[in-house]
Amino acid sequence: MKYLFLLAAYLLGSIPTGYLLFRLKEKQDIRGFGSQNIGATNVLRVTGWRLALLVAVADILKGAVPVYLSLKLFPEPWVAYGAGLAAIVGHCYPVFIGFRGGKGVATSIGVYSVLALMPLFLIVAVFIGVITLTRYVSLGSLSAAFSFPLLVLILNGEPGTALLGAAVFMLIAFRHRQNIERLVRGTERKLGSKKT
Repeated sequence: MKYLFLLAAYLLGSIPTGYLLFRLKEKQDIRGFGSQNIGATNVLRVTGWRLALLVAVADILKGAVPVYLSLKLFPEPWVAYGAGLAAIVGHCYPVFIGFRGGKGVATSIGVYSVLALMPLFLIVAVFIGVITLTRYVSLGSLSAAFSFPLLVLILNGEPGTALLGAAVFMLIAFRHRQNIERLVRGTERKLGSKKT
């Protein structure tokens, strides 16, 4: 039953909300535009904040719902950690659209909202602060993801949640590897800049 639940968490995470909402509105594949992924940041750059907000909320729920249900249904905390990771992996590698998904940030926020609310508030502050200073969304995402396991250990002392956060950071960093290369080269697009 537990492993079926983890599979269900992956399938829920695999629902490509950005892809579906963009196709519904624009009748095109969002992966053909901008950064070519299905996440809210790319939707924001291509269509604007209204659709991006819907995508972000849906992606957050994809992470929050399976973790919340796992805590209610199973006494073992590892099921919640596994469900959260499965949902994030599903968002990044969705089975329904050829494993070409998003970068996992919004779905990880959903996971963290259930497991560690105070560290989540602090990494959102990190995310906003870094973007405000640099206008690089990718750098804000990476900084926030890196900060989460450290803040969990400092504030909550929960090694399981911290370990999950470390695994999620590695996944997010891998999904941002092209952004990291552009940041190093100084060619990463800033938020609000027009594509050249």
